Amino acid sequence: MKDKVQLLLSESKTARWVALGLISLTMFFSYFFVDVASPLQKMFETHYKWTPEVYGMLGGSEFFLNVFAFFLILSGIILDKMGIRFTLITSGLAMVFGGALKYYALTDAFQTTGLHEVLGSFIVSIPATAKLAYIGFAIFGIGVEMAGITVSKTIVKWFKGREMALAMGIEMAIARLGVFAVFQLSPIFAERGGVSNSVLWGLAFLTMGLLTFFIYTFMDKRFDKETGTTSEASPEDEFKLSDIKKIFMNPGFLAIAGLCVLFYSAIFPFQKFATDMLASKLDVDLKTASAFVSYFPIGAMVLTPFIGYYLDLKGKGATMMIYGAVLLTVSHLIFALVPAEMFNKAFAIATIVILGVAFSLVPASMWPSIPKIVEERYLGSAFGSIFWIQNIGLLAVPVLIGWALSASNPGVSEQIAAGVVGAKYDYTVPELIFASFGGLAFILAFVLKAVDRKKGYGLELPNKK
Repeated sequence: MKDKVQLLLSESKTARWVALGLISLTMFFSYFFVDVASPLQKMFETHYKWTPEVYGMLGGSEFFLNVFAFFLILSGIILDKMGIRFTLITSGLAMVFGGALKYYALTDAFQTTGLHEVLGSFIVSIPATAKLAYIGFAIFGIGVEMAGITVSKTIVKWFKGREMALAMGIEMAIARLGVFAVFQLSPIFAERGGVSNSVLWGLAFLTMGLLTFFIYTFMDKRFDKETGTTSEASPEDEFKLSDIKKIFMNPGFLAIAGLCVLFYSAIFPFQKFATDMLASKLDVDLKTASAFVSYFPIGAMVLTPFIGYYLDLKGKGATMMIYGAVLLTVSHLIFALVPAEMFNKAFAIATIVILGVAFSLVPASMWPSIPKIVEERYLGSAFGSIFWIQNIGLLAVPVLIGWALSASNPGVSEQIAAGVVGAKYDYTVPELIFASFGGLAFILAFVLKAVDRKKGYGLELPNKK
């Protein structure tokens, strides 16, 4: 009877792909909100008087509670203890609440409240609008990272031994479509109602994402019921806190975690500054520059599913990570070292696409590798731990880049805030920092390949059995 039921659901291709579509749609909406402010750096400086350091801290605030309050570690434990359905709804609610708080911080209504006065009374170099936006974005960050690890475990649940890398690739492609959409749409929304209008649209998308998570939970409940996975786990299979130590003692996990933090530190913080960087280097307006940046996820969207399909059939996951690190380094060196007079629009788009290809190679091969390295019973905690390590970099690097941008461009921030025509930043130093992360990732990818050969994880082997 059990085999018959499995044929109806867990063995059903249609059910698997519908489930993937529902959870991927939520990640599309969440990725839109993550970068909703990224094309609007100049508007923050002129309308809210935020310096590059203040703006950089907005990007870092998303990861503050995950890192310093260990919420990502806790999220992984909650996932392993409470299950997918509970964790998905919790993450969705946190995203909506945090997003609403960030939106409120940027409205005119907030600036007339007593809370605005209280927040503005300390650390006066950071505006009250920024402080409340940081709090909201930090709460949103708990939700989006919790959603990320839960979606990863959900895909393993439905696709392990089947098209797992392809499924992860498609999920990432759909999520990155949100990045494409935000760089196309956010400047338009801002033109029609300011920065707060862009954030309001992002909040509306988050609400729709909560709904798609809710719809998925009915499929997940039926899956568990029909496959008999709702029964109590045996003592040897139950997750224990001591398993966290096992995760961090695993050399394969440590190598992938290091590669993850280096790679993503050269991608997501770059997105926060990319629009202004291209506008400055190409001498174009922000809307045009944002449209160019929107091409960045195109390479990832198109290639990631194909790379996932190749990994399922042929393998070579560790090798793919080496290739991705090379392309990552090369693209940032081009941004840093090619003179502005030679850096035309075609050059810019080509470099953005190269970076997008790098963004497809590494994640498409990295995330399906984790189930090969750790036991499934603490897979949620493993994903939570690696996301926590990743978040340390994503917290620190935007602040570092904001500081480096100001330090290497003395007086420019004041000129921009004062509305001086032609005032712009030189992004050479920030781009060299990003390139250095790529170089270190290249070295660590070789280390991971050597660890795989020694431990026999099978990272170079196909995923599909």
